[in-house]
Amino acid sequence: MNKSRKYCRSLHAQISLGTTSDDRFMPDGYVEAFAKMEKLILTEKLDGQNNCLSSRGVFARSHTSASVHPWDKPLIDRWQLIKNDLKNLEIFGENMYGIHSIKYSKLESFFYVFAVRDGDMWLSWDEVKFYAAMLDLPTVPEIEIKTPLKDIFASSTDENVVLDKWLTANLGMSWKESVDTPGMLGGSDPAIGESCSEGFVIRNADNFTTNGGEINVASNEFNNLFKLVRKSHVKTDVHWTKTWKPAQLIDYDKYKWFAYQYAKRI
Repeated sequence: MNKSRKYCRSLHAQISLGTTSDDRFMPDGYVEAFAKMEKLILTEKLDGQNNCLSSRGVFARSHTSASVHPWDKPLIDRWQLIKNDLKNLEIFGENMYGIHSIKYSKLESFFYVFAVRDGDMWLSWDEVKFYAAMLDLPTVPEIEIKTPLKDIFASSTDENVVLDKWLTANLGMSWKESVDTPGMLGGSDPAIGESCSEGFVIRNADNFTTNGGEINVASNEFNNLFKLVRKSHVKTDVHWTKTWKPAQLIDYDKYKWFAYQYAKRI
């Protein structure tokens, strides 16, 4: 592949609350379309920077030139070790090194993979996990789906009511309540310390092109994937890059604990 292309646009579910003026919603009929898919994947949406690792470099939102931001340094260092193994693959994930609107206390890595592209094809979730493991990288937290959407969907019921019910069945609480918990990686609001998580992403488990025609969206918008984001997710007028602070990995916290225990003995 001679040229890297940025991550396509992911649309919000119609019940998503954390939208901004330039965000777009899925069109009517999207829940029925997803109910017809053989298998879905439900993952926690992490509050990081969307980065791509390709054989050409580390890219952020723009793929016209490789990233040189200070918060990308750990990812660039990691890329140096794996760049020759990537070939035509593009690895997309959340760069967690710079703290945004959520601080995480259980990070095992500064990069969590959520998608892999090979040419025009977005690979299946099983393949995403395979390549992430091969590169010794974690994937974003996956939530087990115990109740398939197709088992709940009914054309006689408002589709957004169906989606809300399906999420509750698999989360054990409403999704609005769930984003007030720390999620699977110990999220909290760095300003006030209250537990929170950003939201969720629902995708087709199989591989797909960006727009295969299943849902009427623009050519650069996903129709096999959508997201839900908590209300008022971004709470500051100052962009995070102006006042950014580095995140810490969970092993660092363990190190501090062991160091403290050792210090007490001496």
